[in-house]
Amino acid sequence: MEFTAKANFIRVSPQKARLVLDLIKGQRVEDALNTLLFTKKGIAPAIHKLVRSAMENANYLSSDKGLDIDLDRLYVKNAIANDGPRMKRIRPAPMGRAFRYQRRISHIEVVLAEKPGFQGAATTVDGEEHAPVKAKGKKAPVKKTAAKKAPAKKKIAAKKTAAKK
Repeated sequence: MEFTAKANFIRVSPQKARLVLDLIKGQRVEDALNTLLFTKKGIAPAIHKLVRSAMENANYLSSDKGLDIDLDRLYVKNAIANDGPRMKRIRPAPMGRAFRYQRRISHIEVVLAEKPGFQGAATTVDGEEHAPVKAKGKKAPVKKTAAKKAPAKKKIAAKKTAAKK
């Protein structure tokens, strides 16, 4: 199950937003929020708010809709910043001229997902912890390596010594 949150028309260039989004991709939600909290980029608070929103979407579905979701196992599956419309602006230039520049806008999307598998080791009725048991199956085939030939340098050295005599 995936949970998304989108923020459109954010006044930051997508390149700057991607710098921060790359920091949190693949991290657990708690670690991502801590990373965003201590990141010094200007877009970090907006992305922090977006990750919290996606987490609250998951919380809503788990509590109100009755889905079985473990919020501790959520991680940032995908985080992208796409280009939005550009605002064209004009800056005054010397001798009455004007230079055009563009203010970039981004659309940011964060996708959270639940990690598959269990967090801890398997426990039995007695409370003893055991390592997970590997399933018995076919063994992987062993690759055969080719026999190495003798180095060519020794043959050349033997010919040179024979030529000198």
